[in-house]
Amino acid sequence: MGDELQRRWVASFGPFRLIAAERLLMKEDRPVSVGARALDILIVLIERAGDVVGRRELIDRVWPDVIVEEVNLRVHVANLRNALGDGRDGARYVTNVAGRGYCFVAPVRHSAGSEPGLPIPATPHKLPVPLSRMVGREKTVVDLCSLLTTRRFVSIAGPGGMGKTTVAVSVGHRLLTYFDGAVCFFDLGPLNDPLFVPSAVASTLDLLIHSNDPTPGLIAFLRDRRMLLILDSCEHVIGSAAALAERIFGDAPHVHILATTRESLRIEGEYVHQLSPLDNSPGDASLTAEQVLAFPAAQLFVERVMAGGRRFELRDADAPIVAEICRKLDGIPLAIELAAGCVNALGLWETAEFLESRFRLLWRGRRTAQPRHQTLRATLDWSYDLLSESERVVLRRLSVFVGLFTLDAAQSVAMGDDLSAAQVVEAVVGLVTKSLVSVDTVDVTLRYRLLDTTRAYALAKLIDADAVDDAARRHAIHFLEFLERAANSRPVTFEAKALASHREHLGNVRAALEWSFFERGDIQIGTALAAASARMFLELSLLTECHRWTERAIAALDDDTRGTSREMELHSSLGLSLMFGKGNSEEARIALTKGLALAEQLNDRANQLRLLGRLHIFHERIGDFHAALAFAQRSEAIAAEAADPVGIAEAHSILGISRHLEGSTLRAHAHLKAALAPVLPSQGANTFRFGFDYRNRARIAFARNLWLQGFPEQAVSVAGETLKEAETLSHPISLCIALIRAVPVYIWAGDLAAADVAINKFIAQADQYSLAPYQAVGRGVKGELSIKRGETETGIPLVHCALEALHGLRYELLTTAFKSALVEGLTMRGRFEDALTAITETVALVERNGDLFMMPELLRLKGNVLASSPFADVDVCRNYFRRSLELAREQGALAWELRAATSLALLPVERERPGEAHGALSSVYDRFTEGFESRDLKRAKSVLEELERPRLVGDS
Repeated sequence: MGDELQRRWVASFGPFRLIAAERLLMKEDRPVSVGARALDILIVLIERAGDVVGRRELIDRVWPDVIVEEVNLRVHVANLRNALGDGRDGARYVTNVAGRGYCFVAPVRHSAGSEPGLPIPATPHKLPVPLSRMVGREKTVVDLCSLLTTRRFVSIAGPGGMGKTTVAVSVGHRLLTYFDGAVCFFDLGPLNDPLFVPSAVASTLDLLIHSNDPTPGLIAFLRDRRMLLILDSCEHVIGSAAALAERIFGDAPHVHILATTRESLRIEGEYVHQLSPLDNSPGDASLTAEQVLAFPAAQLFVERVMAGGRRFELRDADAPIVAEICRKLDGIPLAIELAAGCVNALGLWETAEFLESRFRLLWRGRRTAQPRHQTLRATLDWSYDLLSESERVVLRRLSVFVGLFTLDAAQSVAMGDDLSAAQVVEAVVGLVTKSLVSVDTVDVTLRYRLLDTTRAYALAKLIDADAVDDAARRHAIHFLEFLERAANSRPVTFEAKALASHREHLGNVRAALEWSFFERGDIQIGTALAAASARMFLELSLLTECHRWTERAIAALDDDTRGTSREMELHSSLGLSLMFGKGNSEEARIALTKGLALAEQLNDRANQLRLLGRLHIFHERIGDFHAALAFAQRSEAIAAEAADPVGIAEAHSILGISRHLEGSTLRAHAHLKAALAPVLPSQGANTFRFGFDYRNRARIAFARNLWLQGFPEQAVSVAGETLKEAETLSHPISLCIALIRAVPVYIWAGDLAAADVAINKFIAQADQYSLAPYQAVGRGVKGELSIKRGETETGIPLVHCALEALHGLRYELLTTAFKSALVEGLTMRGRFEDALTAITETVALVERNGDLFMMPELLRLKGNVLASSPFADVDVCRNYFRRSLELAREQGALAWELRAATSLALLPVERERPGEAHGALSSVYDRFTEGFESRDLKRAKSVLEELERPRLVGDS
């Protein structure tokens, strides 16, 4: 059977079904517990069903990389027969052909692909690679799979080294099909602070949550999803992990949770599965090798000895010794593996003797037991004593790493006057061989890590040697230099996609910052590291951490670091983290302003452009459009001085947006066209310099400007293209900006259905990423759409509520639009006095703030309010419509001009002179070249036809 077909086939026999791709044996729709080796044997026999498969061929297929004897094969065939019930009630599946091998004799029905109800995972999962062989846990995995599908929340509890993570990863892989690939693994071990548990979970899920408390956004993301979350190593952050798990269990009814912990989380809904030691044979000196190898503990021991490269055959005489070693180790998998690793160096009997004299298992059963995983301390003591002196030194120094590290990082931290770089490499190789350092492959690059138990043990040794601070200093310096090198390779910004590859370093960066800012650390290294890591925290949306460290670093600046690029970076990052994490506060403005002043003092044009862009956004958000324009103009001048093509394009982008908002339609058009001109890759194009995609922002502003100029069809088309582009950026803020600025284009064009679709997407993004201002904006637009549909009882309160919330958040960018909608709603309700007050206040606000592009529409709305009043003064109304017409012409806003001309033509006094009214309106209408099916043009055409009727009647 070919490899591809083998991965996809399903075989049915008797009451059984074997799904090869999932390595799953089912009996009447229930999983069957069968060992990994036994399952391999079954797969080979079913591939050759009806044929005799020789013993040597079976051994070569099932144990391709190790040398084993036939006794092993006999044991696993016996286990397979037992699992199948072979020989019971007349059932026959596997027969032994004397002198030749084994044959699968039951009828087999083959089918290609997964059967119904077992879909191939459709989405990529986030799971560590499982062990190629897992000994003694098959039944546990099957039981846990069953528990998880029925109870939803299961904790695997047990002491350190028991294999909880291994079992959890295997369960995750086994349930991939059940959850359609939606299985995600969270390693909480690297976290130093329980407060960061929700952030770590959100980060692993690639959620960019701009909030001090990411939990609501995380819950919003998970609420309607069906998936399995595996929370690994909860014990050291148990309070925070328990609180998060309880929220998810209660508020996300389709999410299942599997936790690993040294003790239960003790919360509602949790079912605790206490992971038992591996089964071992009883203490009987008469046991044969075959009898001992029937127990998982001995199987694991023998396999690990053979994996070390030693040709090892368990003889009957040695079997009781193996059983005794496993028994003394209480069946703890990690302890067994460590013991097996010494057999090659000491021999079996010598290992047993050494173990007898040195091993002391410490299990206290208290959460306060220190160091972490202290139950294996005696095992690690024994293993540590077998290391060379250089290996001991390197192991101790490597304990400062949290999670993965590279060989280069190991050299930076471990080498010193007593060890060269080459000696460190040699020691790392020795530690990997002795299973004290694990190897992971990340993007085909080797990474190393210490098991948590090993790290805790080695760290205790480092403390005893009074060498923690030296190693921690080297560790902090290494990651400082790493981040600075990364920043220098992209001096303007870190792109989120590029930073995804650096997420593995977060634990180490956090640990380095913690050490640097505490009593025995180094404040100077800490301030430098906070500045170097700030952009990384921002791009990964870890706003709370960015705020915490930048604020702390600024407070710790000394005379040598004040006025430097380091201080500039700290203020810039602090300002941005505050703006998105806490709103448009004065503290955020001060930080950004200070950063800009320092960039100017340092003559750093690239960072001047970056900070001017951020200040432009800040002032735009608070509704100070005059100030925003000034920042855009400064940006244009600096980009021109620097002759930076990308900077020039970015400056055109924000200047075009400002000109659009101030009502300079033609000038805005020119700037936005320039911003959208192609930038050559050789010029280092980077569209995220200001923290957003400047081209996407320019494109959606261009769409709005097209509508104002009288091109509604083009405007709608460009808006749609921009939204599609924004969805490909994997950047929630950019998508939100595109969506919220596209909505008015659809509303202006009269396509309320498209506006509703866009705002629903916007609201979903705002809820998912806990973007408080945007959540309020979403409510406001929903109210505006309700008013447009005539549902004023619903719409007016929604708009009122949104305005109040946004005012509290200092988010005034959409105040004019919302107040305009409010005026329309109040007029519909006949509340003319309230409507007149609102429109008068809005006109004054626009004159003060500078978002004049809506002024022609505001003047028209005021005329409409007055015209709708029972005591309307026709001359006053006509004056407002004419002022609206004139201003629209000055701005080059043909769309506003059409609305004003239509309203003017509908005045009764104008209808008395139909010829003049018709001529005035048609002179505007005839300048349009497209969009005749849009709402405003259809309305204008209808008015023109009405004005024509009296003239036609008179002629007849």
